[in-house]
Amino acid sequence: MNAIQNDSVRPLTREELLAAPEDEYMSDAQLEYFRALLEAERETLLDSARETTQHLQENEVAADWTDRATVEEEHALELRVRDRERKLMKKIEQALRRIDDGSYGWCEETGEPIGIPRLLARPAATLSLEAQERHEAIERVSKKG
Repeated sequence: MNAIQNDSVRPLTREELLAAPEDEYMSDAQLEYFRALLEAERETLLDSARETTQHLQENEVAADWTDRATVEEEHALELRVRDRERKLMKKIEQALRRIDDGSYGWCEETGEPIGIPRLLARPAATLSLEAQERHEAIERVSKKG
C-alpha cells in the first residue's frame, strides 16, 4: 500500500486508470486520481449544503395554507437530502484519510483490492463488491428474521 509522497505525479485519465496493470494498483498516480475525485465530490456537497442552507433561511411567507404545506414539504425533502449528503461527506472524509494512511482501495474486511471499477463507481467504498454483497445478504436475512 503506497502513501502519496511525490507531488509531481502526472494526473491519470480515467482510461489510463482502467487500463493500468494489476501490479500498479493504488500507485501514487492512482491515489492522486481518487484524491482529486473525492475532493471534487466534497466541494459539490459543500456547494449543495450552502444552497440548501440559503434556501431554508429565505423567508417564504405563503398566505394560502396549501402553499405553506407545499413549502414545508419542500423543506422536509431538502433536509432529508442534506442528511444523506452529510453522511456521504463523512464517508468522503474517511476515504481521504485512508488515502493519507495508505489503506485506500483495500477491502476493510478481507484486505483484498476493492478494484478500480468499483472505486470509480463509489470512490468512498470500503468493501470489495463480494464483501459488500455478503453484508447486504446478511442484512436482508436479519430483516426477514
